[in-house]
Amino acid sequence: MTSQRTRARMVERLREQGIRDEVVLAAMFETPRHLFVDEALASRAYDDVSLPINFNQTISQPYIVARMIEVLRAGNPLGRVLEIGTGCGYQAAVLAHVAKEVYTMERIQPLYERARKQLRDLKLRNVSVRYADGSAGLPEAAPFDGIIMAAAAPTLSAALREQLAVGGRMVLPVGMQEQWLYLVEREAGGFRETRLEPVKFVPLLMGKG
Repeated sequence: MTSQRTRARMVERLREQGIRDEVVLAAMFETPRHLFVDEALASRAYDDVSLPINFNQTISQPYIVARMIEVLRAGNPLGRVLEIGTGCGYQAAVLAHVAKEVYTMERIQPLYERARKQLRDLKLRNVSVRYADGSAGLPEAAPFDGIIMAAAAPTLSAALREQLAVGGRMVLPVGMQEQWLYLVEREAGGFRETRLEPVKFVPLLMGKG
């Protein structure tokens, strides 16, 4: 269930689903997803499904985690990355394997505390977990080479765009009933937005919970 063979099968499935970035695939293999879900769900940890983590939140399916990080990297090394919506900490753990520094923000205190402990137990020392409303980003640590959001915003955020470094990329779900994954790239002359594919995420909420 939690063996390397099970994880290797997940990675092969990700390849079949079109994930090509070997750095991302290696990070997915290295990250023990079963440690981020409730014990009762551990047998499904490497299935390609989102799973509940309490507080009306979910851990994203492996494919969407790999897909978003692959788009964020675009084949290039990542320096400083901001994640909005830590949840259980799984995506932050994967990011820790592909980025130099990861800042991750969670507004629900029990999830923040659980994720912080789990990431610390895994000795991922390049991850900083913040208990805060992430909708306005983290200006004091900006600019970021990458920003990734694990909840759907109703519109593209101007505040977050401004925290991207030139050459930086932001990947996030946008929309309410109908959600799409978007890529925002900051270039010297402005921003470029690309709509990628339909997705389904929990909504981005404001304030601490």
